[in-house]
This record gives sequence, C-alpha cells and structure tokens, in this order.
Amino acid sequence: MTTWGLVMETTVGGGEHKHIETYVLAHMAGTREDALLELERRARVHTPAHPWNPKRRRLFRKDDGFLLVIDGTWQSYSTRFTVAELLEDSAAPAPEPAREPEPAPDPEAEAPPAPAPAPAAAREDARRRRAEHPAEEDVARYADGVPVRPAWLGRADLP
Repeated sequence: MTTWGLVMETTVGGGEHKHIETYVLAHMAGTREDALLELERRARVHTPAHPWNPKRRRLFRKDDGFLLVIDGTWQSYSTRFTVAELLEDSAAPAPEPAREPEPAPDPEAEAPPAPAPAPAAAREDARRRRAEHPAEEDVARYADGVPVRPAWLGRADLP
C-alpha cells in the first residue's frame, strides 16, 4: 500500500526575515484521493501565524494539493499544501517481526482467580483522579484537534 506524505510549506517571519519553512503534517496509507481529501480538510482549517491581521483568505486547488494565500495589511503570505508519495524515510520505525499465533485457550483449564476488591479508600482515590483528569474522548477540542483546555491547567499536583 502506498504511503503519502501530507506536506506544508509556509511563509514565516516578516520583512527582511520572511522565509519559507517546510513541515510534514502526517503520513497516510491509502489512495491518493483519500490523502487529498485529508489534506484539503487540513488546508481549510489551517490558521497560520502570519499575517496577524488577515484581510483576505483564498484557497486554490492544484494538481497535487492546495495553495492558501492570505493578504495582510502590508504583505501577502502563502502556504502550499502538497500530497507526495513517500519513497524513502531514513528514520522510519523498523517493521515489527512476524508473531506466531497464540494457541487457543484450553476450555478445561481453570479460570484465573478474580481480583480482590479494592479497599474503599483506593476506589475513592481512583474516582477523584478520573474526575480531575477526564478521559481523552471527553475533552473538548478545536477543529484542528488541539484541546480547548490544556490537560495540565488546574492540576494541584504540579508546581
């Protein structure tokens, strides 16, 4: 299966220090069309750091991606989103070795003993921790996936 890189080239800085930086947003396995759909979703919600006071925003479709042009008060800034096939990655994780299938459990074997019930104090402590740190799926998020409220905010166990 083909692996696609979702690449973003964006203008950073301003004035004489204005330049382009490139970032790989994600890798995606599947078809080119699926990768383009995901890239379009990211391009539509992308909010670059510059310009600080945008006056106009235009998103263009190209053969291999999208071009976002944002006009500021004095200058325009661009961000190019490209889908590219990954041919080589020097830091790719090593493939996992093939595992032998585990033998089916013996139905006549004894069932493992049930865990001992936790003391009331330990159960109450676990309930309090869960209330202070909601599960990942319960966290409100912006459109780009960043949590609205940082997980560390309000924790009493941090300095």
